[in-house]
Amino acid sequence: MKPVIAFVTGGYSTEAVISYKSAVTIENNIDTSKFEVFKIDVTTEGWWYETTTGRKIAVDRSDFSITADGRKVTFDAVLIGIHGTPGEDGKLQGYFDLMGIPYTSCDAATSAITFNKRYTVAVAAFAGIHVAKSLHIFKHSPVTPAEILKQVSLPVFVKPNNGGSSIGMSKVYKAEDLASALEKAFREDDQLLIEEFIAGREFTVGVFKTTEGIIVLPITEVATDKDFFDYEAKYQGKSTETTPAKIEEHMADIIRKTARKVYEVFNCRGVVRIDFIYNEAKNAPYMLEINTVPGQSEASIVPQQVQVMGWSLKDFYSSLIEDALDRGKKK
Repeated sequence: MKPVIAFVTGGYSTEAVISYKSAVTIENNIDTSKFEVFKIDVTTEGWWYETTTGRKIAVDRSDFSITADGRKVTFDAVLIGIHGTPGEDGKLQGYFDLMGIPYTSCDAATSAITFNKRYTVAVAAFAGIHVAKSLHIFKHSPVTPAEILKQVSLPVFVKPNNGGSSIGMSKVYKAEDLASALEKAFREDDQLLIEEFIAGREFTVGVFKTTEGIIVLPITEVATDKDFFDYEAKYQGKSTETTPAKIEEHMADIIRKTARKVYEVFNCRGVVRIDFIYNEAKNAPYMLEINTVPGQSEASIVPQQVQVMGWSLKDFYSSLIEDALDRGKKK
């Protein structure tokens, strides 16, 4: 009997559109000769499995099962493909832990910490990993632009603290532009991270765990004509991604070692993508953030890195699923 896998997509946030883009790539590359796969769409209206005839079947959330064609289907493992809440922030992970079902992503605690950008950089700094100076502010405790600029220096990035895909993010050069940037970010989240700009080259690297151990994927350098790597740069072809990055081996080695350290410090599982700015004056990579459910669409970086490494995406997704199944057997 083939293991039965739930592939979950969708989500409750504006990042759901990215989840559906990733879903196309994942569905086209899951090895159905090894696994029986059911796609589950998680939405605010409900959790659904859609049959080949287009009929929607509700998921029984009491045990995470579906009943189709008179058969009750339960799952041996879950492949999580949801960007944003509830698939990237620990909520689904906690639910699956309660159900006793293994899954492909980081656990609930790691997912919750890394989804919060401020907590991520705080933990990283505590472990000796370079991060930019930053300030954490909340909508319920307003802070004026003048007060912010007493604590951090321009230029700064203003980011929703929870979330990804650069939605709601701005780069601010002038004090008079800070208020509008705060307003924009607060439309996405009630917590913000104000982060000082670090000069340097931008790199991103995927890291994942298999049943054999941790693998660091080839490094990608990201460049864009836009002011920073925003939503358009990421998903609408406004960037140039070079994989493998054209850098000297000593720099590549430092980035790889730092990426591996980040993965281990945060007790990551499955595949994550870690973003860095490499400051050549200090000869050090500064960690920006950790994406615990990195994009898998045609425009996404991890699939590029996997293919440059010499793996097929089918082998890659099989490896993630097999690692989750292996963890399930050890419980």
